[in-house]
Amino acid sequence: MVPVHQDIVDVDVHAVVPSIDALLPYLAPHWREYATTSQFRGPTDGTYPANAATSRDPSLEPVDGAAPGTTLAALRRHVLDPWGTSVAIVNCVYGIDGVRNPDVAVALATAVNDWLVEHWLDVDDRLRASIVVPSQLVTEAVAEIDRRAEDPRFVQVLLPVRTAMPWGNRNLLPILAAADRHGLPVALHFGGNPGLAPTASGWPTSYVEDYVAMASAFQSQLTSLVAEGVFDRLPELRVVLLESGFGWLPGWAWRFDKGWRGLRREIPWTTRLPSEYVREHVRIAVQPIDGPDDAERMRALIGQIGGPEMLLFSTDYPHLHFADRDHAVPAGLDDAELASVLAANARALYRL
Repeated sequence: MVPVHQDIVDVDVHAVVPSIDALLPYLAPHWREYATTSQFRGPTDGTYPANAATSRDPSLEPVDGAAPGTTLAALRRHVLDPWGTSVAIVNCVYGIDGVRNPDVAVALATAVNDWLVEHWLDVDDRLRASIVVPSQLVTEAVAEIDRRAEDPRFVQVLLPVRTAMPWGNRNLLPILAAADRHGLPVALHFGGNPGLAPTASGWPTSYVEDYVAMASAFQSQLTSLVAEGVFDRLPELRVVLLESGFGWLPGWAWRFDKGWRGLRREIPWTTRLPSEYVREHVRIAVQPIDGPDDAERMRALIGQIGGPEMLLFSTDYPHLHFADRDHAVPAGLDDAELASVLAANARALYRL
């Protein structure tokens, strides 16, 4: 259970762009005209189907007519005030990686960040944000990181976990290096629209298949980051997994450690067990919790992933992953461990 009046740092709350109209003031005149005179209404391949059970907590009512997640007023009423949140990191998953026109993708990323500053960060000093970048465009993504990193309220770089190539690929290294240069973690977030099949075996027929298979995308990205030597090249880089779950991590780590022992000559730059890299460089948001409710078994699972220091508190607002404060954190944490998960781990990671 999350105690009342406990220091809380929520590393994953969503700012949802209600429509492209909200971004028009932040677009250049050419793109404003393009958006208002054509049928372009922004990214169309959403990660969260509007009526899927996991996409929105049905107990959350609109605030002043605005849907949950679309305004700061809603965030305050639904999360910040009732939870007594000290700091919340706002993530805007707008699907820019699925926009095929590169100039539009750049314009939208810049507009989203400007919108976050004016309507969220400038209005409530409890908020921090992730930098939204056109992740499919390396040079432009680096430029946006360099521009936004000057504002200390942007505390990490937001990247989709589903991509056209794994994040360890050296063609993408400049994006990770830019984040590292500014001392910013990179957050790999559930979703992404690279235009490829969302599973390793092709196209599924239902959303639940897509949803469950997302764990394999996180596994693939961690495998790539370690195997390609990203953490050896960028020893200070930190990676945060958002909406990944963590129940899959021990089995993946055991398999990778075993494979590395037999095949390490293929990747000589990885000088330690893959699991050691993960424990040093990776942190994981707690929601959704995909482990057992039983406290003893959950403690065993948390021990297998590296201990409570691996975990960061998140509500994942406005999505539905837990029913109440009793189920918002993994079972079996003692008071000191709970305090670390609720705030101390995130304060250390983000230098809050």
